[in-house]
Amino acid sequence: MSLDTTLAFDIETLPDIEGGRRLYGLEGLSDAEVAAAMQQLRLQARGSDFLPHHLQRVAAIACVLRSSEGLRVWSLGKPESDEKELITRFFEGIERYRPTLVSWNGSGFDLPVLHYRALIQGVSAPAYWDTGRHDREAKWNNYLGRYHERHTDVMDVLAAYQARAFAPLDEIAQLLGLPGKLGMDGSRVWESFLAGRIADIRNYCETDALNTYLIYLRFQHLRGLLGDQALAEEQALVRKTLKAAGQPHLQAFLDAWPTH
Repeated sequence: MSLDTTLAFDIETLPDIEGGRRLYGLEGLSDAEVAAAMQQLRLQARGSDFLPHHLQRVAAIACVLRSSEGLRVWSLGKPESDEKELITRFFEGIERYRPTLVSWNGSGFDLPVLHYRALIQGVSAPAYWDTGRHDREAKWNNYLGRYHERHTDVMDVLAAYQARAFAPLDEIAQLLGLPGKLGMDGSRVWESFLAGRIADIRNYCETDALNTYLIYLRFQHLRGLLGDQALAEEQALVRKTLKAAGQPHLQAFLDAWPTH
């Protein structure tokens, strides 16, 4: 596998309570009541209570970074970090490493959310937004181009850019013998946050980023950019990294990932 720096990532989000209060005149209600009202308004307007991208507040960003220095799995910031810090750290990482970004439905969800929330929070990200003004190579391969590789949305590519062929991360992961989602899904993030379980949200986000990265390795094998031996070596590096981390959620992921 090329040792060009690769960053697989995933985000978890919460309702933007303050934004909901401002837009819908929901002052005087508790956070839980505001979230419920926002979802009900969305349901009435669109037939689904899934909030629009600009009203999704970033609660966690998890990364799997593969570089010439090895492999690292972590969540940005600390459990108490606010949204601006998380988003700033994400785009600072792009400024520093200029990685290939890897996501699952990142074009449809994660990146649009980050775009809106960076705008709202006043975060600058010149390298990410460059389409050739500063780096001529970015004209041909940048983070914004849907058909470019600088950001590879693996789901979008595998679906041949057809929405009717999109597939859930959890199901593809399980079909490949990977753990998939363990003990939580996106629908439970808000209730976990209200219960003060931000660490659980961050841990869950990391396992989604791991599933994404491991699917990406298989995708690189599919493309012929990883041979059988190289694929086995990269997967072994992931196993070694998770074992050495000594973190219960990463060990649980490893235990749920059969060796054959």
